[in-house]
Amino acid sequence: MNRSELVAALADRTEVPRKNADVVLAALAEIVGDVVAKGDEKVSIPGFLTFERAHRAARTARNPQTGDPIQIPAGYTVKVSAGSKLKDAAKGK
Repeated sequence: MNRSELVAALADRTEVPRKNADVVLAALAEIVGDVVAKGDEKVSIPGFLTFERAHRAARTARNPQTGDPIQIPAGYTVKVSAGSKLKDAAKGK
């Protein structure tokens, strides 16, 4: 499902115009991005998903073409965890 299909499904399920559903989806993405960028808290939608910022330590990797070791600096990534309702849906329950 791509973004336009998701917006259409949201609009149908909530009985709001597609334009409003698109605005809400865009706002949700922006809020999650802002919270994750700050890194001091996480966004949790109970039973569905949790988004949080995670630190990734510096490490040594290998260049796949030459096999030479390269240093990858420390940085941040996003950790997304599935909630119980989403896990049950994936199991077909």
